[in-house]
Amino acid sequence: MMENLSIHDPPPQPGGSALGRAAAAASTAATTAAAAATPQPQQLPPQMFTTAAQLLDLTDKKLLVCLRDGRKLNGVLRSWDQFANLVLQSTVERIYAITSDPSDPQPKGLYAEQAHGIFLVRGENVLLLGEIDLDKDDDPPPGFERAEFAAVEKLAKERRAVEKTKEKKKLQKLATLGFEGENLGEIIL
Repeated sequence: MMENLSIHDPPPQPGGSALGRAAAAASTAATTAAAAATPQPQQLPPQMFTTAAQLLDLTDKKLLVCLRDGRKLNGVLRSWDQFANLVLQSTVERIYAITSDPSDPQPKGLYAEQAHGIFLVRGENVLLLGEIDLDKDDDPPPGFERAEFAAVEKLAKERRAVEKTKEKKKLQKLATLGFEGENLGEIIL
């Protein structure tokens, strides 16, 4: 007697009767139908993974890397490791000093660049990175004029100091109203 078996059927039991095999096949068919009715978990697309392996596509391309301390670096990604530590070649640091009113929709100001050459960036310090459009790379930022690095750095530091005092005053005012913040300890001391 010949049987039609599929890969989903259980292996035949030695010495089992034809009736026992038929019952086992029906049970397996019911289990298979129930498994087909339950939705299988969807697989995530590869672009959803945020591991250092995603840097493979960016190797040998010019990147903008924004660091946690506010610095902005342009350079060619030459190497990286499993911790997303980056080696940038032909690295240039660009700083900005906004001279217009902050509420102005189109900021105006100065920018400057300083060459660093080979630059090693620790992965935990990377806030944001992205590929630079080489067609627009040589264009100055809209609304900004190029100036000397020392002058722009001085203006940027002054601007940050003013913003920091405004933030401290705001936190002090909030503290008097009963709000606590993570920087409240700095105000009391």
